[in-house]
Amino acid sequence: MLERGVTHDPEFENWTNKVWSLGATRGAQVSLRDFRKDIVLELYNEAGQLVLAYKIYRCWVSEYEILPDLDANASAIAIKHITLENEGAERDQSVTEPVEPSFKKP
Repeated sequence: MLERGVTHDPEFENWTNKVWSLGATRGAQVSLRDFRKDIVLELYNEAGQLVLAYKIYRCWVSEYEILPDLDANASAIAIKHITLENEGAERDQSVTEPVEPSFKKP
């Protein structure tokens, strides 16, 4: 499962709608060309440096929570949740351990 804060970027929603609107279009022709996607999952440290990357193949959305439970009394950040199924993954070996930045003045 992947999580991220709610944003205006509709990319995941558009992809999810290809999956979940499929059942609503019975009898209609549906293009499955973009149904599965190869993606790259990148992890960054607090300094903004790329730490790890994974190539994930032929993914499709199996669950998507577009809006979490809202509580007017809470001060939490709204988080989207997406669950992806896939047909394989591999670590990107070209990503090496980053050199920690130095904040000392020369």
